[in-house]
Amino acid sequence: MSSDEPDGSASPPPTSQSERQKAEATAPEIIQPPGWPVPQGYANAVAASGRQIFLAGQVGWDPVTGVFAGDDLATQAAQALANIAAVLQAAGAEPRHLTRLTWYITDRAEYLAARPAIGVAYRAVIGRHYPAMSLLVVYSLLERQAKVEIEATAVIPVSR
Repeated sequence: MSSDEPDGSASPPPTSQSERQKAEATAPEIIQPPGWPVPQGYANAVAASGRQIFLAGQVGWDPVTGVFAGDDLATQAAQALANIAAVLQAAGAEPRHLTRLTWYITDRAEYLAARPAIGVAYRAVIGRHYPAMSLLVVYSLLERQAKVEIEATAVIPVSR
């Protein structure tokens, strides 16, 4: 192993203050009105500037084969989130650039029961970044097997 390769035994090099400031300056800004309680799992508002990416609704299937990841809501949500991450990557963005997610679900009770598993899937794909989110219960989605569809908006900051 060369000296340039990490061996896993050292901690990452400390981030300089200017690197931290640059990262913070390019991150979307969470807007929270004074006195409002901190929202659970979403932000009330997000401000960002840069290249805007608008993603059409993603469902829980493999976009190449059209085969759904499973019949349960949590599995489909995990796949829909993975699809969003793939589109973001193709656009040169990352999940941390998300500014808005709109979730469409077909069954409120199933969603409430699946929230813990959806939370695990969300953090595995998106991390602990919570953009502005809305959740709507709809009668059905275009794809008969779909239980969730997620639209997304992301903003890639302009390099400074």
